[in-house]
Amino acid sequence: MLKKSTIQLLRFHFSFFLLPVYLFALSEVNDFNISRTILIFLILHLLVYPASNGYNSYMDRDKGSIGGVRNPMAPTQELFYTTIVFDAAAVLLALFVHPFFSIGIMIYILVSKSYSYRGIRLKKFPVAGYLTVIIFQGAFTFLLVYFFSSDHFLVHNPTLPAIISTLFIGGFYPLTQIYQHQSDLNDGVTTISYRLGYRGSFIFCGIVYTLALALLFYHYKADGAAWKFVLFMLIMAPVPYFFLKWAIAVWKNDASADFNNTMKMNVIASVCTSIAFLSILLIKIFE
Repeated sequence: MLKKSTIQLLRFHFSFFLLPVYLFALSEVNDFNISRTILIFLILHLLVYPASNGYNSYMDRDKGSIGGVRNPMAPTQELFYTTIVFDAAAVLLALFVHPFFSIGIMIYILVSKSYSYRGIRLKKFPVAGYLTVIIFQGAFTFLLVYFFSSDHFLVHNPTLPAIISTLFIGGFYPLTQIYQHQSDLNDGVTTISYRLGYRGSFIFCGIVYTLALALLFYHYKADGAAWKFVLFMLIMAPVPYFFLKWAIAVWKNDASADFNNTMKMNVIASVCTSIAFLSILLIKIFE
């Protein structure tokens, strides 16, 4: 039986925030294999992401709030060994999808470890850390899901939607760091959010997210499916509303850049984006 602290720091619920990339990739696949699709979901969301969260917590030993956890418990050696078991299980199970998928999962795990490991610590570099997260949680994961969930060899070029996935992650990631500026600095980590500042983080994220939306519109329109973008924007309406409301509050008082507002933004954005891509996927399946 795992300790309560281990279960907490694996942060299974935090994997939900990365669900939109998985659903976006599936919505782009014409004929996907159901069993492989389910296995890919389980590998990513129940093994790879929690192991990454747990390893990051083990290395950081946070005393203040972290993503998805207001009051983190102290990590133990059990957490470290659990992340190793999860990673090994993910790589082995990935073989049932495809050997190349297993290699892709292994690459993701190694990069994730490099992000947190004290000997490398990519997260302490604002630009390198930012690019590592948005590329591997965005385009890299999108491509893994896109190619290996398919029942047939895909002839369409997924480059643009993969880029869009990266921009969607990049348009929110600095906001997930905005309440941790001081604790990160105390740990020798300079995040891109700290470099941008409170207001700069909102401006930067607004620009990146707008670019993601513009490319998504172009992508859907080029496919003759502009209705997908209209549906997407209707479902996403709460996101810009809360974003602007929060930005105005931070403009007036930096104290509004806190844990509560960060988690609200994460939940609203993840729920709306997941529902939007899931709706597009379901319409595609049943049309």
